[in-house]
Amino acid sequence: MPRHVPVEERRARLARRHRLLPEDRVDDVARIADDVVALHSSDPVTVYLSAMARMRHPSVEAVERALYDERTVVRHHAMRRTLWVGTPDAVRLMHAAATLRLVGPEHRRTVRLLAANGIEDPEAWLADARDQVLAALERHGPMTARSLGSAVPALRHQIVMAPGKPYSATVSAHTRVLLCLGFEGRLVRTRPTGTWVNGAYTYAATGHWIEGGLGAVDERDAARELALRWLRSFGPGTTADLQWWAGWSAATTRRALGDCDAVEVRLDDGSGWVAPGDEAPEDPVHGWVALLPGLDPTTMGWKQRHWYLPPSAERAFDRMGNAGPTIWVDGRVVGAWAQTEHGEIRTHLFEEPSADAWAAVQRRAGELGEMIGETRFTVRFPSPVSTALAKGRHVEP
Repeated sequence: MPRHVPVEERRARLARRHRLLPEDRVDDVARIADDVVALHSSDPVTVYLSAMARMRHPSVEAVERALYDERTVVRHHAMRRTLWVGTPDAVRLMHAAATLRLVGPEHRRTVRLLAANGIEDPEAWLADARDQVLAALERHGPMTARSLGSAVPALRHQIVMAPGKPYSATVSAHTRVLLCLGFEGRLVRTRPTGTWVNGAYTYAATGHWIEGGLGAVDERDAARELALRWLRSFGPGTTADLQWWAGWSAATTRRALGDCDAVEVRLDDGSGWVAPGDEAPEDPVHGWVALLPGLDPTTMGWKQRHWYLPPSAERAFDRMGNAGPTIWVDGRVVGAWAQTEHGEIRTHLFEEPSADAWAAVQRRAGELGEMIGETRFTVRFPSPVSTALAKGRHVEP
């Protein structure tokens, strides 16, 4: 019979594997990224705050060095069409197992949009624009979207998105061309055009930014290895958890679990999986707290979140299930936090903690304020509670 893994052990595994215990923190950003498979990057702030929450000596400069100088981690679209930051090896796996599936649908959508916006031969137009963009990047190195628009005038062609709809918008063609090239693995996002909280990036030819490029990994092999990495970081997890996290079909998920020899275990409310060789029990761990940013990979690692998300903590997520900034105590989300316009870190707890836990939360909030310094930021996907905290409003218990 499969071994039973109780909730308390799942929370202990989460703490150790995700480097949320003070004694497990390291200053190696690439290692931190690998330990959670990859860092979320839809909100640029998340990358920095997620890494610094797990560092012995938190430093924005250290994360920037890893991203843009040493390039031990890179940014790329992957699972669930989301931007991630991972090591080159992880990005190659994600690209083969998730990103390449987006190429065909996005290409067809772009061709339809071009045709609907006055381009007579959209296939030829798109091929020529792609070639010109890549040639410009080969000549000049990393460039902003504006600079690419000057070098490739076709990118300034206006495209109406969702014409006739209330949410219709007009964008320049560069939005679609650069997106398609990114999905194809031909270019990557590099330094932002502003500070570390800015989400407008420069672009570089992939082969110039990542040694060896993204290679040509077999899709099935990549899915197997990606599933194994997820199990090592997030296991035990359910089939539904992995399918949601990876954005795969049910068939691909089942096949990947079989290919990586996942080991079945019993959870409190059903069955789950761990990585082969990772079946041994682990002792519980208590007395730790963490203040994690919105979309942190720990908070977003599972679809089925009841074992670490009490009902009272649902307000820490938006209507789409995106996590805002959260407060963790002993493997459970017990509160939310936000930075006000004046730089204050405000907190709200959904339940009464012990005196020691409350003191630890306050200390960590002070350390977080020191990490951020004078920088001010807004959360891309705020929760109702974090929105209220950021604006200085009263939050109901």
